[in-house]
Amino acid sequence: MDEVDSTARHDTASCLGARKLQPWEFFRDVLRSSKLIVAPMVDQSEYAWRLLSRRHGAQLCYTPMFHARLFAENATYRADHFLTDAKEDRPLIVQFCANDPEWLLKAAKLVEGECDAVDINLGCPQAIAKRGHYGAFLMEEWELIERMVKKLSSELSIPVTCKIRVFPEVEKTLHYAKMIEAAGCSMLVVHGRLREQKGHKTGLADWEQIRRVKAELSIPVIANGNILYREDLDRCIEQTGVDGVMTAEGNLYNPLLFEDVHLPVWEVAEEYLAIAKGTRDANTSVVRAHIFKLFKPLLPSHPDLRTALAGSSMEGIEDITRQLRERVIAAVGAENVYVRPPYEKNEKGLRILPGWVCQPDIRQELIPNKRKMEQPMEQLTGDDGAKEDEVVVVGPKADLERGEAVNDPSQSNEPVATPPPSNKRARERKDSGESSKPKRAKRVTCTMCPNVPGAKCVFALCKACCVKSGKDLYKERGNGVADEEGDYVCESHKVLKEGRSKPARRKEEVISPQESITA
Repeated sequence: MDEVDSTARHDTASCLGARKLQPWEFFRDVLRSSKLIVAPMVDQSEYAWRLLSRRHGAQLCYTPMFHARLFAENATYRADHFLTDAKEDRPLIVQFCANDPEWLLKAAKLVEGECDAVDINLGCPQAIAKRGHYGAFLMEEWELIERMVKKLSSELSIPVTCKIRVFPEVEKTLHYAKMIEAAGCSMLVVHGRLREQKGHKTGLADWEQIRRVKAELSIPVIANGNILYREDLDRCIEQTGVDGVMTAEGNLYNPLLFEDVHLPVWEVAEEYLAIAKGTRDANTSVVRAHIFKLFKPLLPSHPDLRTALAGSSMEGIEDITRQLRERVIAAVGAENVYVRPPYEKNEKGLRILPGWVCQPDIRQELIPNKRKMEQPMEQLTGDDGAKEDEVVVVGPKADLERGEAVNDPSQSNEPVATPPPSNKRARERKDSGESSKPKRAKRVTCTMCPNVPGAKCVFALCKACCVKSGKDLYKERGNGVADEEGDYVCESHKVLKEGRSKPARRKEEVISPQESITA
């Protein structure tokens, strides 16, 4: 996109004076009706990665999620995390997490002239969001969400957008979305998963809920979830009627997803490294995390490179990339490293691809234990869900990611038998009714306080109590231990008959081995 177009969009609000663009004007004229969107991902949708994604078909990108208060009050935090370019990095939406309208506004004002909209994260399901009280853990606080949206909508010259997750009840999701729209939201991204759907419980995003939200709202609606290949994106638009589709982890493992291409991982890594080295926000740990994801299918076969990559510098990453390329080409031949459509598929509808090309990550299902298998059904279902605003997770079951029915115990209402114990001793304990948990030894404490006693103290006391009371107990019981000079009543704690602990030799008084030899 050329510099003139970018500058024109950037100055849209100022040219219109007090009038702010309406939602559909904003979507059409500023976002250029973008359908291919890269999600906000903590430490992963940084400037260099956005530029790479834009080169390969991304039409709209989000920054990583920023903490509003830290962003507003800490200049170092801003300098370390936020970088953009009006010529190459547009259209751009900056995302914040917050639970205070004032801090949110202060942060948003700092980027008002450097982006096209500000997004409020209402979808992060991670533990850090629960501790910080933001993201999906505000889903029950509608009044607070309404105040935050209204605050930005009324006091910013650029639009405010929101990203949400759904409730189990579709009607509640619809009321929630309508409330956010009425508060002044200009575009809504709907991640079709519950707050509980994350990690190995990610499962399948609910496109039907997204379709219902799109049908009810009068602002642009973007879908998020279940995107492994470009064909999934097209299918999502067809089934839900949304105005665009966002992907998180799908983009991280294959930034060429929008082009429907699977290039060798080293080619993509080399292009990304070249971009990253030319930017001032090239954080080595962030770059390394991207390379680990790109190389994930190959690294199990090259454990030495995996180990080296874990602590490598930028130059080290480049060297590992070169070694990986040379090894694969030597093994399969340069003429065989590229794969082209049509792609062969397995029985689950997944493309059969060699490990050296960029491809989606299919998370394997964990073996369920009894406690987890007894959880409510709605807690076991789950997007291409990245930790999106957060960090991304593709669904655990390949079947579910393809939207197919599966013969899986956790997806059935029928009772499921508990898996048998895995070892002989465990089976014996179960058969005898004995607890499977090992018995803990009773905690021994000092006879005068709750502290742990000295292992060799003749009075079974901790050091503090022994120093304080050892002399009296020695006189009372006569069971103290004396050394050759008769100084000690407790040899373990070095307690003297006078009731004091004998001081240790000062460091400078200690004779070194060399001194003892020459003495």
